[in-house]
Amino acid sequence: MSTPFDPGPLLGEHVHLEPLTPDHVGELAAAADDPAIFRWTGSVVSDDTTARAYIDAALADTSRRAFLQRDARTGIAVGTTSYYQIDASNRSVAIGYTWLSRSAQGTRINPESKFLLLEHAFGSADVVRVEWHTDALNEQSRAAIGKLGAQFEGLLRKHRRRVDGTWRTTALFSMTDDEWPAARDVLRTRIDG
Repeated sequence: MSTPFDPGPLLGEHVHLEPLTPDHVGELAAAADDPAIFRWTGSVVSDDTTARAYIDAALADTSRRAFLQRDARTGIAVGTTSYYQIDASNRSVAIGYTWLSRSAQGTRINPESKFLLLEHAFGSADVVRVEWHTDALNEQSRAAIGKLGAQFEGLLRKHRRRVDGTWRTTALFSMTDDEWPAARDVLRTRIDG
């Protein structure tokens, strides 16, 4: 059964977001071009076997909608991103599980990817709140989330386990539907500039 968070492909000038499927195994494995990409994530993709496990886990999670990120200009897969913690009754969702190949980092791909997800969430999906969660120690991710116009809300102590078994403190950010119009304009200028 389709939901507002099963939008099909979301297409931008720099990135195309395609619903993640088992057919993406090889492309996803190829996009994982640097082990450092996964320093802060809960899973690692390094080959077809781990890519298949990543996709299987994403598809098994009923509160998650995962997308393959594809460079719109080259057609090459460059990573993933997801809606998760979908809460229809409270009209909220989180955006995350994002990783990008080294070659796509620092390009317009990530900002446009988030723009497409936010535009759909606040538009067709009619949410009032979007959240992001990241390891409190991940300064690069925290800065990127802040550049989207998200507001830092606080720290969730001992929130999740890291791959190495240590406890992660999570930095929580959010954006509301009231904040989206101004953030949208800034983000659109950033992507177009």
